[in-house]
Amino acid sequence: MTRLKMLIDIIARHAPHDGTFDGAIPGVKLLRSSTPTMPMPVIYEPTVCFVAQGRKQAALGTTAYIYDPARYLVASVGLPVMGSVIEATKAEPYLSLQLDLDLPVLGELAARHPLAPDEPVALAMGLTLNQTNPAMLDAVVRLASLLDEPRDIEALAPLTISEILYRLLTGSGGIVIRHMTQADSRLSQVARAIVWLRKHFQEACRIEEAAEIAGMSRSSFHQHFRAVTAMSPIEFRTQLRIQEARRLMVSSAMDAASAGFHVGYDSPSQFSRDYSRIFGIPPAKHARRLRIVTTDR
Repeated sequence: MTRLKMLIDIIARHAPHDGTFDGAIPGVKLLRSSTPTMPMPVIYEPTVCFVAQGRKQAALGTTAYIYDPARYLVASVGLPVMGSVIEATKAEPYLSLQLDLDLPVLGELAARHPLAPDEPVALAMGLTLNQTNPAMLDAVVRLASLLDEPRDIEALAPLTISEILYRLLTGSGGIVIRHMTQADSRLSQVARAIVWLRKHFQEACRIEEAAEIAGMSRSSFHQHFRAVTAMSPIEFRTQLRIQEARRLMVSSAMDAASAGFHVGYDSPSQFSRDYSRIFGIPPAKHARRLRIVTTDR
């Protein structure tokens, strides 16, 4: 059995039906879907996603990142994206393993294995795709296989996770990981602003305050924020507001006007315009449709 088939087998057994599963390994989630899914808004926390079978797309702004068994996705900051499974069947469901990125461990590894003096340091994007080489796949399979040996998890999982993080750090996309571990890097500065925006997106606060949190001038902040997130700070806040409003309308049955007001809109018409621009459908109509889909499931 090839290493990839082993990974498919393990995930399929521990994720026996569609959904997301928190396994016995801290920081590890398994995902399964037997059908393609509608684009859904989600916050990608700092994480790495390995696909065993099928294909998924994460849309950030106007850029689509498609990952599959040949490519893994790294999210270095908490970004609002539109995620959708684009290749899956009942016979061959989408199967993936998601690993949270442990910044203290990454920082220690980066300090022990620094860049060569002549290696270029460029500004990193918030989402990146990297090729899944045999060494990385082998480490991911060994991590997943610990689900079959729960007594070994405490002793061996930290070692295997460290190996995966080391391979992330020293691989083709390692510069992104290094930026995450450096408090004075532009990525880390933007990440601090993102954390602040996610806490205060409902408030009528000035975006300039986010620039102050990042420790940048207004013009520099806007430039680097867009480079990392593919959107302006205002667009980022709008995405957060619209995602939360959608959640409130679907899960709490809140009406569109109340949801818009709750997430920070003073104008119902502005809320409806922003919502329609992002989802292509007015908020009340979209909420009714999503409730029907959720009920049918």
